[in-house]
Amino acid sequence: MEIAVERSDGLVRHLRIQLPADRVDGEVLQRLQKATKTVALKGFRKGKVPLKVVKQQLGKGIRGEVVGELINTSFREAIENHSFKIAGQPQISDLKDVEGAQLEYRAVFEVYPEVALTDFSKIKIRRSSADIVDSDIDDMISNLQEQKASFELVDRISREGDQLLIDYIGVKEGVKFDGGTATDQKLVLGSKTMIPGFEDGLTGASTDEKISLKLTFPEDYHSRDLAGSPVEFTVNVKSVSEKKIPELTDEFFQQFGVTSGGIKQFRKEVESNMRRELDAALRSNTKSRIMHQLFQLHPIEMPEALIMGEIKNLKEQMLRQFGGGKEIDLDALPSEMFRGKAHYRAALAVIVSEALKAEKLTPDPDTVKSRVTEIAQTYDQPQDVIDYYYSKPELLSAIEASTMEDQLMEIVLVRAEVEEEVMPYKEAIKPDPEPDYGDPLKKD
Repeated sequence: MEIAVERSDGLVRHLRIQLPADRVDGEVLQRLQKATKTVALKGFRKGKVPLKVVKQQLGKGIRGEVVGELINTSFREAIENHSFKIAGQPQISDLKDVEGAQLEYRAVFEVYPEVALTDFSKIKIRRSSADIVDSDIDDMISNLQEQKASFELVDRISREGDQLLIDYIGVKEGVKFDGGTATDQKLVLGSKTMIPGFEDGLTGASTDEKISLKLTFPEDYHSRDLAGSPVEFTVNVKSVSEKKIPELTDEFFQQFGVTSGGIKQFRKEVESNMRRELDAALRSNTKSRIMHQLFQLHPIEMPEALIMGEIKNLKEQMLRQFGGGKEIDLDALPSEMFRGKAHYRAALAVIVSEALKAEKLTPDPDTVKSRVTEIAQTYDQPQDVIDYYYSKPELLSAIEASTMEDQLMEIVLVRAEVEEEVMPYKEAIKPDPEPDYGDPLKKD
């Protein structure tokens, strides 16, 4: 076999691969001979079909199979001989396949970039910390009360915070429009779930009152047909309900698993949960800051195949979040809107992989088990979840990767320049804004 690297364009490699005729023709002949013993053709007894006839009937198909297999095996041999680390699938072209002559084809593919790791001491990181004070616990308990709030019918005009049960019909230029009609819709005044002016127009309304609202859709409304358009809604207010906040009773505490100890024990449980949430948020934000630093310090060209793979993942993620179970063509979503983030994720995966190898980090079984157990504790049947994770190599692999990233994070924090900052609990639990996903290789 002869291999020639015809061109190298950045991360793209062009190989010309040639196989001797006897390697191809010999394999084809062996399969034809084998077929004479097994093939059944009209006019011949099984096992008695002449080789010439088998070749006439099956030769083209058998040769196609052989050529396809030899392309796969020879390509693998070629990349192993040249130590290429390929990204994505190769494109095969310029195939020359003639019996009695050498098999020849071109393979074009991308390779992974080489990463020259930067000294971690060049990394500058803000590490946040926070404490939980009584007022934070008070606010959390108030939020829990809000979550368990109910609505009770009242015989008065509506005000902000009330829940209305309404029917409405919207028209544009006298014609109903899509999404402008609803029956038995619950609407909390002040929730800002409707277009500007809608909820304001229903404040002060009474049960069984019909109200006409002349409004205008915002200029930036997602529907082009409605953006900036004047419309009219006819609204029938069927009921007015007032929010009732539950009192801090034993019955309320039991809804959160606190069966004894009253308010004192409930506050302890709330604080414990807040602490877990805070620790997770602080760890997550620190990790994301380290990852962004690694990205910025290693501007590498990325194979298009890896970027497109991440774009596909991001599209699927968006559909799971917002698709509502509907079948939507992924190709209908423009790829460019995901490209920056996809490049960021793909580049980080390569950089982190090289850093893990450089630091000779491997998954610690005890840490992995602890992480799986931690996840399992959030479910009703923890052991079933643990067993499930350990039965799914892809899930366990993701946990192993995460634990190694955490190990890398600790190494970076030891070597990096770390600036400590203390902030209030409410600020600390907020995720950092998403980083700038711009291409670090792009010139201004």
